[in-house]
Amino acid sequence: MQPLPLFPLPSVLVPGLVLPLNVFEPRYRALARHLLDTPPERRVFGVVALRPGRDVRQGADAVHEVGCTAVVRDITELDDGRFEMVTSGALRFRLHGLDDTTGTPWATGLVTPLEDPEGDPDEAAALGARVAAAFTAYRARLGGAEDAVGVTSPRVLSHLVTAGMVLPLPERQALLEQPDAVARLRAQLRLLAREEALLDATGALPQTGPDLSFATPN
Repeated sequence: MQPLPLFPLPSVLVPGLVLPLNVFEPRYRALARHLLDTPPERRVFGVVALRPGRDVRQGADAVHEVGCTAVVRDITELDDGRFEMVTSGALRFRLHGLDDTTGTPWATGLVTPLEDPEGDPDEAAALGARVAAAFTAYRARLGGAEDAVGVTSPRVLSHLVTAGMVLPLPERQALLEQPDAVARLRAQLRLLAREEALLDATGALPQTGPDLSFATPN
């Protein structure tokens, strides 16, 4: 296990998702200052999704145990003491507990990195083609881009769809926690079929979230 500063949020970060942050709470301003004093190549923290009505100061069970590291791409201190950060999701990790010995205002997690395998390559490719087609149609129904999703890696596609679907937090978190891309793509096919049926039945579009960018992970 290794220590990792934590930034709990009421949302799920996935690998490749570009996440801008406006940091105003004192304990996370302190974390931002710590990151500014850290060499750029080591400016990394962990994003974990909060459970409803909970705060990480209540303990590790206040957040989901699978999170994603956020790599700081840009950080700016504003005149009023707030910070603006641009980060991107990188690697999944499992949170085993909190390190209460650091003395820092922010929480530090004890984590282990999670592998992100693709699964059976033939099945991954076949599922990827089906999910790409279904997600392209889904985006068009939501009034977004109608061009085909052209991601060649099933693993990257699985994270893009996790980031791009309009889902409640528990379902997005469940996708993040899938053991490999094949399992994630299977779950996404079921979700996309469900959303298509709901749109057909109601003629209404779900409320969309913020316009978030997605960058292919390294």
